[in-house]
Amino acid sequence: MMKMNYFVLGTNNMQLAIQFYDKLFEGSKMNKMHSEGRMTLWAGDDFMFALAEPFDGEDATAGNGTMVGFNVDSASEVERLYNKALVIGGVDEGSPKIRSGKFSAYVRDLDKNKLCFFE
Repeated sequence: MMKMNYFVLGTNNMQLAIQFYDKLFEGSKMNKMHSEGRMTLWAGDDFMFALAEPFDGEDATAGNGTMVGFNVDSASEVERLYNKALVIGGVDEGSPKIRSGKFSAYVRDLDKNKLCFFE
């Protein structure tokens, strides 16, 4: 069996990105586990999420068609994370509603990485 364990997004401003995700993850099960050098890592029950400055020294870019999905416990948690992301500088990519049978919402972070919150 294979399952996703972690996801890393690149950033061009580590300090601002850390502030964004620290605030976004407040009240969730994601806790900062490591913040040193070019990488910061948060971990939940069975998933890790990280930010990294690119190893090659080039600019980090948001992939066209790339998206990170966060499966959460409830529709209210989808709405909370979506609204929190907008308050802390994220950009709306799709307000909370049912899509393909799942309640979901979409935002972009400060580096234009696309995030999905879904129940």
